[in-house]
Amino acid sequence: MAFHLRQACFLLLVALLSLQLTSGLAAATGRGDIGVYWGRNKYEGTLREACDTGLYNTVMISFLSAFGHGKYTLDLSGHSETGYDIGNDIKHCQSKKILVLLSIGGQGGECGFPDQRLEKALDTGLFDRVHVKLFGEDRKCMATPRESWEKWSAAYPRSKVFVGVVASPDTAAAPAGYLSPRELYYRVLQFVMKRRNYGGIVIWNRYFDKNTHFSSAL
Repeated sequence: MAFHLRQACFLLLVALLSLQLTSGLAAATGRGDIGVYWGRNKYEGTLREACDTGLYNTVMISFLSAFGHGKYTLDLSGHSETGYDIGNDIKHCQSKKILVLLSIGGQGGECGFPDQRLEKALDTGLFDRVHVKLFGEDRKCMATPRESWEKWSAAYPRSKVFVGVVASPDTAAAPAGYLSPRELYYRVLQFVMKRRNYGGIVIWNRYFDKNTHFSSAL
């Protein structure tokens, strides 16, 4: 049960309708909003530090790994071991008009369309955002990242559809699917940015982005 939940939650992203922690957005770049997943490595720095870089419009806290029946566990991969108070950092990010979201369950899913686990929920048309993960293990899907993304965009015209990318070629970040900022632009962005419901780019994750400066090159 928990496995299927994890697989479902990346594309569904973070239960965006009910778990938005702020409604303000920083000014988007020419490539749309830039979001990042934060909370997966204690060496990535604090949430406040991520927001202070000025690189991101949205930060997804990752992950609320257990929930329901009155039990909730926020897994921050070592951050919580230091007694870190995330609440003040959330308020700080909000004061900078950065959207802070909570990712439920963990990353999972792939870019293949449709996703049988999520199709019924997404077909309700209630979701503001859909993050399409263009990296991972689905090599057939990743061989044609633009076409894969466009299937999602066409299916959910009322939602903002984002391009999910990995910030490092290191297999510790993802087994496959890394595109350099240049490749990303010429293979995907220059085409999908023309779509009315294109939302921007979502980066996995802050730790790898901090080391590679991927977002700075977008």
